[in-house]
Formats: sequence, structure tokens, C-alpha cells
Amino acid sequence: MLRFLTGLTLLLMLSSVLSAQREPLRVGIAGLTHTHVHGIFNSEGRGDIEIVGIAEPNRALAQRYAEQYGFPMEMVYDDLESLIEARKPEAVTAFNSIYEHLAVVEACAPRGIHVMVEKPLAVSLDHARRMQALAETHGIHLLTNYETTWYPTNHRAYAMVQDSLVGEIRKVVIRDGHRGPKKIGVDPEFLEWLTDPVLNGGGAIIDFGCYGANLMTWLMEGRRPETVTAVTQQLQPQNNPKVDDEALIILTYSNAVAVIQASWNWTIGRKDMEIYGLDGVIYADNRSDLRLRIPEGYDGFEEKSMTLEDRPAPYDDAFSYLAAVIAGEVEVEPADLSALENNLTVVEILDAAVRSAQTGETVRLE
Repeated sequence: MLRFLTGLTLLLMLSSVLSAQREPLRVGIAGLTHTHVHGIFNSEGRGDIEIVGIAEPNRALAQRYAEQYGFPMEMVYDDLESLIEARKPEAVTAFNSIYEHLAVVEACAPRGIHVMVEKPLAVSLDHARRMQALAETHGIHLLTNYETTWYPTNHRAYAMVQDSLVGEIRKVVIRDGHRGPKKIGVDPEFLEWLTDPVLNGGGAIIDFGCYGANLMTWLMEGRRPETVTAVTQQLQPQNNPKVDDEALIILTYSNAVAVIQASWNWTIGRKDMEIYGLDGVIYADNRSDLRLRIPEGYDGFEEKSMTLEDRPAPYDDAFSYLAAVIAGEVEVEPADLSALENNLTVVEILDAAVRSAQTGETVRLE
């Protein structure tokens, strides 16, 4: 164990040195309608990336961000093609609707430009497979960013599973969501497509169901579930008239089950996970708080609680990670949370979940 920790420490030190020595990654932004775009503007100051251009046809929206973050409107182009020709980015990050992710990859992949999209990878399985083909044909990285990828609690939980601290996984319960996009006051440009069944692919089942599918695929080392069963409801028709706002997804594996609760009806915002193994339970309560329970006697347990610090760079920030991957300092494994392979499985699960909810039947994956 000491040898492993020493090697890991040396690897992280080397990564930090390499990051300090290389030039910032030249990044273009495709769209400003997804308000997670604040993350890349806040990340630029770390020095790993340089935002060289923005593609956004809504000039008023672009002006709003320009005033907030102090960039000149000369950086803003009406379309991605114009941005690419003028600014020559090495990578593009997509902050538009999920439906538009395919168009971003279609513009970037043939030019050898790497892409990172916000979760989920694609609006449909057809789009996802076309994006995969483009990425593989042209040899680009195609990553998907989730907020929960950077939670130290999730990675400590994964390490505990790998170290057999709770035994083999039997059940995982993952809960994600908030009171609903309209209730929490998301920007109108975001709300417009987030609650559109075409542009987003669905409601809460897509918006928050993807988190659980992504985490479970990671925990299962890339294995696909055998069956997918889902139930959806619309509990806020006045706020979400076109899409579901409540979803329950059940995934079965040969030796485990996952219950994904995706909702725009939680009283409070939450992103938490419970992992039940044969010998114990892990509670990843939020980004930093984690609990481990080991059973004692008939119904007792011993609990250890911990508050975790952020992971070391570049594993604490999506855009620092993107730069490290493109620089060859980090290798993305197929089951990794950001990996194309993992996120193809996520879209496959979501596709099956939507069909199950529509038909009332369990979908068995081929």
C-alpha cells in the first residue's frame, strides 16, 4: 500500500509539473444557453485553458456574459463554423441544448478538434452512435461532463468498493434533482430547451436520470444492465407541461440492482448515493461528506464519518481534466465517468428507460 501511495503521489506531482509547463489549451465555447457555462469561465483563471472564442447567435445573451466576465464581444461568433475558422481552437465545449451536441461533433471531429459536452452525451441513441462514429473515425477525444464526476466522496466510495471494504455490491440507490428548473429560477434561455422533449430528450428522466446511469456504469466496471424498468410522472404540469418531472429507474444486473430516483420535485436539491455491499454500506451524502457503516450484531452497526477535501488537480475540475487528457497526461479508461464508452451506455439506459415508461414494460437490453 505504501508503494502504491508513493507511486500515486509521484504521478500527481509529475502531472502538476507538466501542467505548469504546457501552454493553456485553446478552447471554444459552443452556445451559452446552458448555465453550467459559468463553470468554464470560472475555471479559466486556473491557467489550464484559454477561451479563444464563443459561438452564440443570441447577442443579448452573449452581451450579458461579456459584462459579467469581461470578455470583448469580438470573441463572439454567430455560429460554430465561423468561430473555428477564425480562432482555430484545439477543443470545443458544448453549452447548448442536448439535441445540438451532434452538430458540435459534426463540425469539430473532421477538423481534429476535441469535444467535451455537458451531460448527457446525446439526446438519443441514434445521435450518440453517430457521435461515436465521428469521434472514432477522426481520432478525437469526446468527453461528457457531470458535476458529480468531481465529487471526492464518489471517488472515495469507489475506492472503498475496490478495496473490498463493504464486500461485493448488491444494491445501489442514487438520488439526484431539485425543486424543478422553473421553481429554482433557471435562466429563460435554459428553461426553454430544458423542458422541451425534443431538445432535451425528456424531462427529469434525462436531466437527472443520467447521473445515476453514469455512476452505476462506473461502479459496475462498464457492464451494461440486463434490464431497465422506469416509471415517470408529471407532478407540476403548470411548470413542465411537455415533459415528465418525476422518474424512477430500476436497473438489474446478474448480481446487483440499482434504483435511480431522478426528480424535479425534491424539496431540497440533492446529489447523493448509497452503496450496499455484502459486508457494509457507503453513504456519499454530498460532495464532501461520506459515511461508512459496518454491521454489528442483529441490527446494529459501527459508523465512520469523514469530510473530504477536493481531489488534486487535474481531477478536481472538468476543464483542467480536459486539458490534461488532450496533452496525454491522463488516460481515459472505457468505464471512467467522462469516457465515451461509459456515456454510450448511459444513453442506452436512458433510451430504454423512456421506452419502458411509455409502454409500462421492462426493457431487456440485447
